[in-house]
Amino acid sequence: MTNDTNLTISVHVPQSPSEVFDAIRDVRSWWSAGLEGASRDVGDVFRYRHGSLHDSRQEVIESRPGRSIAWRVLDAHLSFADKPGEWKGTTIRFDLSEVEGGTLVRFTHEGIGPSCDCYDACSKGWALYVGESLRARILTGRGIPDTEHHTRPA
Repeated sequence: MTNDTNLTISVHVPQSPSEVFDAIRDVRSWWSAGLEGASRDVGDVFRYRHGSLHDSRQEVIESRPGRSIAWRVLDAHLSFADKPGEWKGTTIRFDLSEVEGGTLVRFTHEGIGPSCDCYDACSKGWALYVGESLRARILTGRGIPDTEHHTRPA
């Protein structure tokens, strides 16, 4: 689901909001084993790289146990996009709601909508990492993180 300015994905899982919160904070287990820096607490800054295609730095700006997590993108370079810095200044959010039978995770990449150059690639990427890998991490304890070595030169 999207609107003009945001990319959103919703996932329902049978685990509690507390369990889901802990899984999301374990970013290496579902997004990238090669993540650089800390990614658990407000003020932490981490870097995600995927070869020469994607290089971004995020700061944890919100961490409300069992309720929400948010990251602000401090810097980004998406070499495949006509506007490689499109992520810079956007916010990545995970909002958790307790629902009958578990938790509803609402993922939102604020500022990345259908009019953005990277939208198609980003929506596919987030569908993989949030819809499949994070979901697997929550359900089974094991995600499917990006395992590419992130030391390749750009």
